[in-house]
Amino acid sequence: MGSPLTVRPARAEDAGQMALVNVRSWQETYRGIVPDAVLDDPGFVPARQRFWTAALTDERYRANRVAVAERDGELIGIAMSGPPLDAGAAWGRQLYVLYVCAAEHGTGAGRALLEAVVDPGESAALWVADPNPRAQAFYRKHGFMADGAVQVDGGIREIRMVRAVS
Repeated sequence: MGSPLTVRPARAEDAGQMALVNVRSWQETYRGIVPDAVLDDPGFVPARQRFWTAALTDERYRANRVAVAERDGELIGIAMSGPPLDAGAAWGRQLYVLYVCAAEHGTGAGRALLEAVVDPGESAALWVADPNPRAQAFYRKHGFMADGAVQVDGGIREIRMVRAVS
């Protein structure tokens, strides 16, 4: 971990590497929660690449902020926030994606990515897998608190965490 971490806005040409980080993070985090058939599906990486290509080029995602973290020219983390889907939301931003490869946990990459896509003083909300104590502790450290809302998305139980404006 001696080489410096760089966090920058994502570019369309990053979509392939972003898909790999996305899938790798899911495999590292959700193995045993999500069926292996989903995590190991040969179509998973191409599907994520199509998603990230759209997220970086399609007009409907223009209000989103997308960032990548890299070390030695290799992407090791990804993040995306955007306007909340709920028009009546009490927060100004929704964190949709924050994944850092397990080998980079604890290096500051997650914090740097979060701050790149959600301003530290900005009210925000996110959904996080439950149980996922490491991620939940990370978000609490950054001012997010569970608000009691629960959903099941793709077979994964999630809790909503919200950060009010400081």
